[in-house]
Amino acid sequence: MREALAEAALAEAAGEVPVGAVVVREGRVIARGHNLPVSRHDPTAHAEVQALRAAAAALGNYRLDDCELYVTLEPCAMCSGAMLHARVRRVVYGAADPKTGAAGSVVDLFAEPRLNHRTQVQGGVLADACGRGLSEFFRNRRQESRMQAQPLRDDALRTPEGRFRDLPEYPWVPHYLADLPAPAGLRMHFLDEGPRDAPRTWLCLHGNPARSYLYRKMIPVFLADGDRVVAPDLVGFGKSDKPKRDGAHTFAWHRQVLLEFVERMDLRNVVLVVQDWGGLLGLTLPMAAPDRYDGLLVMNTTLATGDTPLSPGFVAWRDMCAKNPEFGVGRLFARGNPHLTPEECAAYDAPFPDGGHRAALRVFPAMVPDAPDADGAAISREARDFLAQRWTGRTFMAIGAQDPVLGVPVMQALRAQIRGCPEPMVLPQAGHFVQEHGAAIAREAVGYFRR
Repeated sequence: MREALAEAALAEAAGEVPVGAVVVREGRVIARGHNLPVSRHDPTAHAEVQALRAAAAALGNYRLDDCELYVTLEPCAMCSGAMLHARVRRVVYGAADPKTGAAGSVVDLFAEPRLNHRTQVQGGVLADACGRGLSEFFRNRRQESRMQAQPLRDDALRTPEGRFRDLPEYPWVPHYLADLPAPAGLRMHFLDEGPRDAPRTWLCLHGNPARSYLYRKMIPVFLADGDRVVAPDLVGFGKSDKPKRDGAHTFAWHRQVLLEFVERMDLRNVVLVVQDWGGLLGLTLPMAAPDRYDGLLVMNTTLATGDTPLSPGFVAWRDMCAKNPEFGVGRLFARGNPHLTPEECAAYDAPFPDGGHRAALRVFPAMVPDAPDADGAAISREARDFLAQRWTGRTFMAIGAQDPVLGVPVMQALRAQIRGCPEPMVLPQAGHFVQEHGAAIAREAVGYFRR
């Protein structure tokens, strides 16, 4: 049944109802299948039928009388009929289906005495696990439908959902919040994966011009350790709504949105994962609620306190953005990460189909506090003092050494400002978007915070 659950996960990743099945012969899995009716445009492409077809092909026989079929959900009438025609010896299912189940919940085809074959039935195997996956899937679908129906503010844009279809290595279900006070009706997208009662929650904050997609190589490592991962798209980025006006974006407002997000989600035992603007904003959060945060995972970022000059690399980046406001986001990622595929680069372009969606990209470079009285400078100085004097959590730092903007010198200066921060992990081949080499970082960080 656990093998069938693995197939169900593949169905969910493909956007299908998460049902999986395997066929077993002499104690060995000989065929697998998961739901594919939507993507195949085939009403018969249920998990059980897929598995039966594969088993028949493997054995060279449509009769499967010495086989057993395991499926995560009680089979429907169609699939039950297929099993009976194939003369499957036994079917084992996980969760009952009170709406279409044909093994006793609605009807019981397997108990029909007039049929000339008897298939044994056993239900309830890993029922909780099987049912939980289905319940979460449909709950997320209902939430997504409600959020899709959320009216769009007149002064904002929403990237068409079709631009996010088939993103490589990004299978996770979208979640949305649209009722936080500061955004005032703007919809905010986030990922929320892993158990809610996990020992750690990794809160992953991206920078400009990225989004939660940047963490796709790190999220699986965190989840594999049994942890929870929450990764929002800042308003103006990714799948979140995008204010049309450049003036809608300020340091103080974005920080307030994040404070409200953490409070609404009631995140605890947090390891705050930050890079670029994720750090400029994120490193100011722990002092507002120290009990929520246990650790920091800090990558290629800084605290812009306004009382020290910005790095020459950042000034050059800010000037480039001012001169080329329509720069290609995908090309930017490709230049610093030549190992990325064209599809991955296109995924970074996806949120910004035209200039109207790019207000945040235009504004964020100029928003970095560069004077003592600049918006965000005072709160950043408070955060610097907090991290230097009162921070009691643990810190793991990783640096992409090829970063011309927030590279080793900037990060070493930040390290000196964080109490108890050990020697950083330096990745010689990585640049500014160090998360593109993030699997190795995540593995080291998991081990570090587990100790």
